[in-house]
Amino acid sequence: SQNRVSMEAGKIERVISGRDEGAGIRVIRGENTAYGYTTDLTKEGLMELARQVAAGQGEPGGEAKLGKKAATPIVFEQRESPVSLPVEQRPDQVGIEQKVALVLEAERAARAKDEKLIRQVSVGYADTIQQVVIANSEGVYVEDERVRSRLVVHVVASDGKVIQTGYESAGGTKGFELFAEEKAADLGRRAAERALLMLKARRAPAGRMAVVISGEAGGTMIHEACGHGLEADLVQKNLSVYAGRKGEKVASELVTVIDDGTIPGKYGSYSFDDEGTPSQRNVLIEKGILRNYMYDRITAQKDGVKPTGNGRRESFRHRPIPRMSTTYLAPGEHSPEEIIRETKEGLFVRRMGGGQVNTTTGDFVFEVLEGYLIKNGRIDEPVRGATLTGNGPEVLQKIDRVGNDLGFTIGTCGKEGQGVPVTDAQPTIRIPDLVVGGILEDEGDQS
Repeated sequence: SQNRVSMEAGKIERVISGRDEGAGIRVIRGENTAYGYTTDLTKEGLMELARQVAAGQGEPGGEAKLGKKAATPIVFEQRESPVSLPVEQRPDQVGIEQKVALVLEAERAARAKDEKLIRQVSVGYADTIQQVVIANSEGVYVEDERVRSRLVVHVVASDGKVIQTGYESAGGTKGFELFAEEKAADLGRRAAERALLMLKARRAPAGRMAVVISGEAGGTMIHEACGHGLEADLVQKNLSVYAGRKGEKVASELVTVIDDGTIPGKYGSYSFDDEGTPSQRNVLIEKGILRNYMYDRITAQKDGVKPTGNGRRESFRHRPIPRMSTTYLAPGEHSPEEIIRETKEGLFVRRMGGGQVNTTTGDFVFEVLEGYLIKNGRIDEPVRGATLTGNGPEVLQKIDRVGNDLGFTIGTCGKEGQGVPVTDAQPTIRIPDLVVGGILEDEGDQS
């Protein structure tokens, strides 16, 4: 079941409540797979789908062969997950009027920061409760309930010449108790403050410079510039810079990257993946050495290893593929203050925006939503319009400071036309030399 409340231009635009039920069946034969789904959950409907999917397994007569093979009785053993994701206040026990009130609270707090300059506030609330049952011909049987809640605030500010945006979000495998910890009004205020601050900022300078990315910025760069390249399907198709490099040094020894779906409360956490494998903590890069990839059952079988609990899908309408859960760069030893103090000049990034990455080469471009110049080891004036351009593997090699903090961000990660909830995280890091896009000093500030 899911509930959504969205608000635009001072009005509640949509209030949606709904249920979506169905089943997917996957048949695996050697390296060939076929997948289909249905919303007909009767025995007849499921049997018909099974026949169709089996018939899709390549050569004529495939259905009959598969049918004979599947005639062996299966003894199911229910798996219990070692991962507990407790929920205190189930969203289906909270009235829709409370959810609408939450959205209004965020909107009012954002507009109150400056009635004149804030031109638009969009707020979106969503909660989902997924009841999942997974069974396979090896006797695995899993039942799981996944509860997630989130609130997103997007603010546009303009002084008539310049337009700037601010964005804040909160989400987790939690119920309505999430909003006792992450107040809706605080999210609205912070998004508005960021948009207003960037209105006053001057254009960012362009050139190569030291860049310090705050833990507050979350792990977008780690997710995009490194995480996707460690998903086993992309590795096996040779679409990743990390293909065939297990055991090699791929990053600075300060860099340890972990994917961990077991962390309680995080938006990307789950007890079991969508193939019935328990979620786990998977060390991908350890002190710079590539140790592992993220596997589902099919890619694990191909590499002769165990699946890592990363076989995920958006819903029964999609087949599971290797996906991230909560992916983070592990904290180091330096305090964020120390890292800034040791940086004579450069750019400090407090919040990242969207980006584009080529997973085959690792090349990336990211927007900076909130940035500041660093001068003489101190955070100085705010700058807007900065972009970060580089190559993921090269950046991982260059990182020379890793903070002892850790900041998390939530998102919906898209791949092959399906989106799954994820969390990304990183401590404060320093890249001593990175290309920053902005304006060249001799161009002057045109805005």
